[in-house]
Amino acid sequence: MVADAPVSDLRPYVALMKSADMRIAADGGARHLLEAGLLPTIAVGDFDSLPAEMLAELKARAVQIDQHSPQKDETDLELALLHALAAGAKRIVVLAALGGRPDQHLANLQLLVHPALAVADVRMFHAGWEVFAVRATASIEGEPGQTVSLLPMSEHVGGIVTEGLFYPLRDEALHLGPARGVSNEMTSATARVTVRSGILLVMHQLN
Repeated sequence: MVADAPVSDLRPYVALMKSADMRIAADGGARHLLEAGLLPTIAVGDFDSLPAEMLAELKARAVQIDQHSPQKDETDLELALLHALAAGAKRIVVLAALGGRPDQHLANLQLLVHPALAVADVRMFHAGWEVFAVRATASIEGEPGQTVSLLPMSEHVGGIVTEGLFYPLRDEALHLGPARGVSNEMTSATARVTVRSGILLVMHQLN
């Protein structure tokens, strides 16, 4: 899935985009795909961020278009995520969702805790980082020395247990506000995070 945040380079993700079972463009995210020489399977949004000639090109090339009114409660990325879930997606990779406008950046991060997304593994990739939410348990695949930050996305995240991180948490809590979970470090190629209550945001620096 490709959103519309400004990005410097999506070339590292071309192979990932090519291998996807479904490529969903959230409004202007179609521009990023076209610039990479790829077509979306479907484009979703109100298309106020996509040049008219590009929308016309998508239609001419028989791309499925799911067009919505600009007067809506959901963002284009939210609509695209809900479409992916309705199509049965269990793993969703989101590109070009972060950076750019700070309000959109924060809103897109908050989408990771959308109740509907609890049934899927949803990860955002941006500038060498992967970001995802943990509601129960998750693995972090990487290399020793890579930075991992654990940030509460609910007022209280309880019963946190970590493995493979330099600063372990052993059935402990993190609270919204204090920055205790920032700048941990992987000690092995795989780390594991488990929570008993609340939602935890994992931010993992890949390089």
